[in-house]
Amino acid sequence: LHRSFTQVLCMSGHSNFVACVCIIPPNEVSPHGLIATGGNDNIICVFTVDNPTPLYVLKGHTDTVCSLSHGKHGLLLSGSWDMTARVWVNETSLMILQGHTAAVWAVSVLPTDGLMLTGSADKTIKLWKGGKCERTFTGHEDCVRGLAVISDMEFLSCSNDASVRKWHISGTCMQVYYGHTNYIYSISVLPQSKGFVTTGEDRTVRIWKEEECAQTIRLPAQSVWSCCVLDNGDIVVGASDGVIRVFTEAFERTASTEEIEAFEKELSQASIDPKNGDLGDIRASDLPGRECLKEPGTKDGQTRIIKDNGKVEAYQWSVRERRWIKIGDVVGSSGATQQTSGKVLFEGKEYDYVFTIDVNESGHSYKLPYNITEDPWLTAYNFLQKNNLSSVFLDEVARFIMDNTKGQALPSTSSQCSDPFTGGERYIPGSSSGPSTITAADPFTGADRYTPAASDVAAVGGVDPDAGKGASQSAKAEVKNPYFPEKDAVTFDQANPIQILDKIKELNGNVTDKHKLTEDDLVTLKNLLSAASKTSAETPTEQQLQTLWKAINWPEDVVFPALDILRLSVRHPTVIENFANEKDPAQFNILLKFLNPNGKPANQLLALRALCNCFVCQAGQKLVMEHRDEILTRAVEMRSGGSRNRHIALASLMLNYAVCLRKANNTEGKSQCLSGISTVMKDVKDLEAIFRLLVAIGTLLSDDTDAVQLAKSLGVESQIKQYASVSEPAHVKECCKFVLGLL
Repeated sequence: LHRSFTQVLCMSGHSNFVACVCIIPPNEVSPHGLIATGGNDNIICVFTVDNPTPLYVLKGHTDTVCSLSHGKHGLLLSGSWDMTARVWVNETSLMILQGHTAAVWAVSVLPTDGLMLTGSADKTIKLWKGGKCERTFTGHEDCVRGLAVISDMEFLSCSNDASVRKWHISGTCMQVYYGHTNYIYSISVLPQSKGFVTTGEDRTVRIWKEEECAQTIRLPAQSVWSCCVLDNGDIVVGASDGVIRVFTEAFERTASTEEIEAFEKELSQASIDPKNGDLGDIRASDLPGRECLKEPGTKDGQTRIIKDNGKVEAYQWSVRERRWIKIGDVVGSSGATQQTSGKVLFEGKEYDYVFTIDVNESGHSYKLPYNITEDPWLTAYNFLQKNNLSSVFLDEVARFIMDNTKGQALPSTSSQCSDPFTGGERYIPGSSSGPSTITAADPFTGADRYTPAASDVAAVGGVDPDAGKGASQSAKAEVKNPYFPEKDAVTFDQANPIQILDKIKELNGNVTDKHKLTEDDLVTLKNLLSAASKTSAETPTEQQLQTLWKAINWPEDVVFPALDILRLSVRHPTVIENFANEKDPAQFNILLKFLNPNGKPANQLLALRALCNCFVCQAGQKLVMEHRDEILTRAVEMRSGGSRNRHIALASLMLNYAVCLRKANNTEGKSQCLSGISTVMKDVKDLEAIFRLLVAIGTLLSDDTDAVQLAKSLGVESQIKQYASVSEPAHVKECCKFVLGLL
């Protein structure tokens, strides 16, 4: 800690909170330099260093000014929530930089004349020259929150994806740095570019040197919003507790012993929720006592958790002082690390859990990220492979995962520390309004596949796929088949209309004029989406449907939110009747084209879900039955690869056909459906998808000896038997037993 500073001037001029501050160095116009501040009132106030009122006010932005950077000759660059950046010289706005599709959180002026950088909540960074975008940098998986210039040719960026990236202005990502366990809000370069400093939502200031995190400083505040490095190398940080702290390496500027002790006392009294940090899986019964603090740490910032007189405490090793420093009392420490948002960030990706695994073979601890939708055995295998550990631990690690996630449900989304552009809040196609149990990010922002929320997976046969053993245990007690024949179609109904519409608006800026939606179009879609998401009895208008078809014709890379609206809308008979226009089958053909094994995963998934939802009304059933041959043929072609949710949607489509065919007693159709199921079962391994296929088979075979004989001839019996010994989830094994009983 630094010796105390003294306040010498309080400046005012904004009518709402100040979001950013920038020092404009002395120049020929302002020989003593200026201070610029951007605010939530959409203005920039520019002050002299000796006057509490603004020298002048810059107006032009239409939303919060959240980032500022200075250049040569008094130039000022500003970024705003209005999705633009502006270039100012003195009191004049020289140009507006337009191109981002979300808030411009970060701006920076490069040393080379005329080159500027902007970072945005749209996950991209743009390089500008003369008001024109020269290059777009992609790679971050979430909002870009900070930029820092290293040299004429290199710069750094930090993001909500918990990573820092080092870039060359040619567009190459030279390095990715991981260390933070939550959003990174700010980044600043050390003098002579000998490292950099970052701050974030994990209570830490991290100092990076020689391509790695050299020091971690924890603060008694959850959010460390900003940092800057002074010319003398001192580091200044601002946090959510309203305190500015200055850290120094210089002995002559170090704070007094009393001040340091006061800081450490405040730190030790903080409450640490392991859901928001990097403490790993904490079980109080397994923790060592205070005696383990006699052993020195192995690296700066290393954490050690102990149990002392019934309290769980966290300590951090300081290499400089050669001692363990208490960083707080751990609360809620009975389970695995999990954020209140339902997700934990690890190496830039979100997980339901991040466990700490101790392997006796090496004596080291390893982080094991896990999503509840994943196969614990496959996760355990990948974990051992990644860390070059012996496969002898496979059973032990898999059992550990299952024991520590059994019966766990994700908590509801917390409103604390929320950010409108973060991973938990952003739009993901097909996701519900609750916390999303996803295993991968949006495919059109860097990842290669799309997996919507597991909460959007409908229950089948009276069994909730996410409810564990409950329903199947009941079935055991009654010795009765609760699974089939299924009488109703399986649908995918959950959605977050606000997120879908926001994504439509965001992507609308990326499409050509031919496909671009007008403001009136967006309002029309909003009204359609509002009614569709509530399964409203309100009949969609002709204008609403025409606007939807216009959006459905968007390019394949950006059409997915429009498909999500269609997925909800097709449950209404009027939409189906328009969709099934025999004179002009173009709309239905558009949907079928997304059933393409080489297409975008999100589009494939949403097309399957839309077809499942067609079974809701009679008009929809008539449509999909008329096109049964083509739909089933195309659907079966997508059985290989893909995500868990795509396989579940594919199995649900088969099940819905089984329900319809049984009601119609359509022998030819049953034969076709059974053949398709038999083919799909060879490639689909997800147990929930298998369960739905089993229910479909049982539905087709019930009370139909001809169908039973057909199933036997297709070899379905041997395929089913391989799942008869599955222990978890229990309803798969039980459903197998009932189907085999028919055979």
